[in-house]
Amino acid sequence: MSLDGKPQYRLGVDIGGTFTDIVLLGEDGAIHTRKLLSSPPDYSEAIEIGVAALLAETGIAAAQVSEFAHGTTIVTNSIIERKGSPVALLTTRGFRDVLELGRYRTPRLYDQSFRRPEPLAERRLRFEVTERMDAEGKVLVPVAIAELEDIAAKIEASGVASVAICFINAYVNGENEATALRFLEARLPGLPISASSQLLPQIQEYERTSTTVVNAYVRPIAQRYLDALAARMRRIGITCDLMIMQSSGGGVPAAVAAKNPVTIIESGPAAGVVGAQRLTAALGLGDVMVVDVGGTTAKASIIEDGQFTIATEAEVGGPAAMGHRLMKGGGYAVQAPTIDIAEVGAGGGSIAQVDLAGGLQVGPRSAGAMPGPICYDQGGELPTVTDANLVLGYLSPKALVGGDLALNKPKAEAAIAVLGERIGLSPVDTAYGIHLIANSNMMRALNGVSSERGRDPSQFRLFAIGGNGSVHGTKLADDLRMDTVIVPPVAGVFSALGLLFADVEHQVIRAFYRNLIEVDHAAMTAQLGAMAEEARRLLDSGGYGPDAQEILCVAEVRYFGQMTTLPITLTSLAIDDAVLQKCAADFARAHEATYGYSSPTERLQFVALKVLGRGLSAKPRVPRALSSDRRSTAEESRRPVYFGPELGWLDTLVTSRDGLATGPRRGPMIIEEYDSTSVVRPGWTAELDAWSNIVMRRSA
Repeated sequence: MSLDGKPQYRLGVDIGGTFTDIVLLGEDGAIHTRKLLSSPPDYSEAIEIGVAALLAETGIAAAQVSEFAHGTTIVTNSIIERKGSPVALLTTRGFRDVLELGRYRTPRLYDQSFRRPEPLAERRLRFEVTERMDAEGKVLVPVAIAELEDIAAKIEASGVASVAICFINAYVNGENEATALRFLEARLPGLPISASSQLLPQIQEYERTSTTVVNAYVRPIAQRYLDALAARMRRIGITCDLMIMQSSGGGVPAAVAAKNPVTIIESGPAAGVVGAQRLTAALGLGDVMVVDVGGTTAKASIIEDGQFTIATEAEVGGPAAMGHRLMKGGGYAVQAPTIDIAEVGAGGGSIAQVDLAGGLQVGPRSAGAMPGPICYDQGGELPTVTDANLVLGYLSPKALVGGDLALNKPKAEAAIAVLGERIGLSPVDTAYGIHLIANSNMMRALNGVSSERGRDPSQFRLFAIGGNGSVHGTKLADDLRMDTVIVPPVAGVFSALGLLFADVEHQVIRAFYRNLIEVDHAAMTAQLGAMAEEARRLLDSGGYGPDAQEILCVAEVRYFGQMTTLPITLTSLAIDDAVLQKCAADFARAHEATYGYSSPTERLQFVALKVLGRGLSAKPRVPRALSSDRRSTAEESRRPVYFGPELGWLDTLVTSRDGLATGPRRGPMIIEEYDSTSVVRPGWTAELDAWSNIVMRRSA
């Protein structure tokens, strides 16, 4: 309760390429939701419209909003669409072409026409600086200040909006970078400058340079967007601090996110995974695979032993992701802690078309929010997955999102019929083919985080979220031999809810390039102690006292000579033989689980240390129960639904989540809600658990 006795609410907003999802969560678990089309190019516009409408609809005052958490795609979209700001790069003399040289990886091995995306910093805007740092951190050549003056003049004349600094070996000692940073800040006031030693002090020259340039490229856009969003919220009357979801699953103040936007690239998808992790842990639901299918993409991740997996590196901005975790080289490397998420261009808005070989192709192109699928009747002309699902009877022929989005089924049927004529299929077979191909693409994402990580999908439950996740859930589970699908309340806006389950989290990263058996215990303890103090200071500045802080340490470890690392949690910040032995044992188990083997006789190397400082809330982040204002009261009905050539059209029950309150019910069945639709295929049953999750089980 606030000082005036009125209940307080937490606001979560997640924007995607098609929809903007808004959630208001009360202290008692009361939840109010709204789903509306996104508003590119200014995504903050839809947020203001949606939040204002939801407050007016519920009678909740803006002053009652005590927390605002946000997941955004602004960074990812800016890179994919190449709409970032012109950026200059300062690098060590002789290293001007690191971004072109990169590393020899390609997602399409035998495609001679494949070209990597052009560097975000043009060659004419990459400037060499005379300076040198050795691998031990000793300054061999200090920065030539006279060169910096000449470079500053060229930067000023070029009109670039941001600058990146990345010097050789700055990961071990950032003194030369700091000198250049101070000079440019004084010489070019107001120009945002990103230095690798502050952003990512880790080994690997190309990855560090790429990460720093990506950060500089999107930093002005991220700053403008977050400033505009804050201004729009103040106009409504919401004045609480704005927290942004990081790719690693923790919240961070907007000011920090604006300075380091590379840490929020997977902001939106991370929120759904965090929400699933917190909910499944609270309810004891065991190991799950999360599939989040929105309007533009499908994302998959894995939660095992109550934890999601953190990847030490990601790629962004290349061709649409194929869901294969080994296919790299098509985008820009980013070494920022990121929840391991596989993503494919297979959402409700994914466009179906005939390829050059005369076959049916679905995605990765999307109709997005505008014009959207044909059935949205907003000018779309190309059939999409949503159009196919509507024709098949999976979606309501009347409207979506509680009637706010009317559908034009005849237009969808006509467009799919035209597509079918081109490939010699009936309209129904064409629609079902689109559905199956979309499912196949989604399966690539699910396999990318399971079988390609040494896990058997059949040993997991499927946690289906997003507006389309539960439309495809039981079919995906059938194909992957999974026997349970869980659909949480407000599944279609669950990422927005997941934002409110996360803790505030700060990460402090330092290079630590040592062989494990040669580690100086005192030196490593001192390093971790200094990093922990920095994390505590960051938490203190956010109002989290000593009793509301949790400090964890993760070491990036690999076998000697390996290129990739695995994150291993250390049991203590005070290093001794027992801590290191436990680290080695945990690494062997993680390597065995991920790659199918371990080598106990191989030398182990530390590459980096990461201290995580978490701010802990006084109240539980996950409510004991939810009560939604969007519960359907519509009477049950029936309609024909197509379940493939084996089963054909079946007369199918259409009900609501509340229709399962009396106990398990057998499919076929369609469960319609304000924000999502669940398809219960023949051979499956559905019921509610104590938290009102829909639990669908495959019959024996």
